Amino acid sequence: MMYRTVKEIAAAWKEDKRLYVKRSTMAAYVLILENHVLPYFGESNSLHEQAVQAFVLQKLGTGLSVKTVKDILIVLKMVMKFGVKNEWMTYSEWDIKYPTTSASKELDVLSVINHRKILNYIQGHFTFTGLGVYISLNTGMRIGEICALKWGDINAEEGIISVHRTIERIYIIEGEKKHTELVIDTPKTKNSRREIPMSKDLLAIIKPLKKVVNDEFYVLTNDERPTEPRTYRNYYNALMEKLGVPKLKYHGLRHSFATRCIEAGCDYKTVSVLLGHSNISTTLNLYVHPNMEQKKRCIARMLSSLRK
Repeated sequence: MMYRTVKEIAAAWKEDKRLYVKRSTMAAYVLILENHVLPYFGESNSLHEQAVQAFVLQKLGTGLSVKTVKDILIVLKMVMKFGVKNEWMTYSEWDIKYPTTSASKELDVLSVINHRKILNYIQGHFTFTGLGVYISLNTGMRIGEICALKWGDINAEEGIISVHRTIERIYIIEGEKKHTELVIDTPKTKNSRREIPMSKDLLAIIKPLKKVVNDEFYVLTNDERPTEPRTYRNYYNALMEKLGVPKLKYHGLRHSFATRCIEAGCDYKTVSVLLGHSNISTTLNLYVHPNMEQKKRCIARMLSSLRK
């Protein structure tokens, strides 16, 4: 067997992988390799569990989240499997332990009062940029999907928004050269391509606009050039400050939409499809945390059905 270093295997893996994944995905992989994997494992020619476990603890010690570290390990495992396939490395099985956190992190969502406050403000002070926030709160669309939304994606007759585009700025590393690039592409996963019905209130805003806008223009700018997520995030943060709403990431609007759906008793599968999750377990893990009242109601319902 011709042993090679992780650095050499990673270089060959990149060239191979590039043929099969989206540019934005590849850019994320390269970033993980450059920032985390190669500085630590670059000169190694094996990836034993002990070394990977030490790496995980070191990364968590620098403040990275468990999710981020798991994403890094996904890339590390792909590189190892590529090395094994080409007989440049031996396969190692890992059973990585993560320190247990005392409490699960609460999702940041808007209170019902602030949710309503934002919707009312945008309705009363219409701007195209404000409309994006309004759409996010009514549909759970991601910021990249909102920035890439064109008028042609909105069917006012049927009351449906079609999501089949996203926009993001990706960080490209090519040898010594590093630069960023704005990329408009298909959404995150095939499930992210979806159709979302509009609420009555949203439709009331959209219908008159659709008669006069150009279908090729982007909704947020009402122009042929889009806004990029970073710029839109700045607009959103300024709007929240103006309205006196506690700091909340833009992604919190998506969480707020989903939480309101669950609170209203919508079935989980429908919420999952609306959000474009690739499987229902993502939705359940994120949003379904029944409180004591719900647990009591569930048991009471079960017992009453027994008595019938």
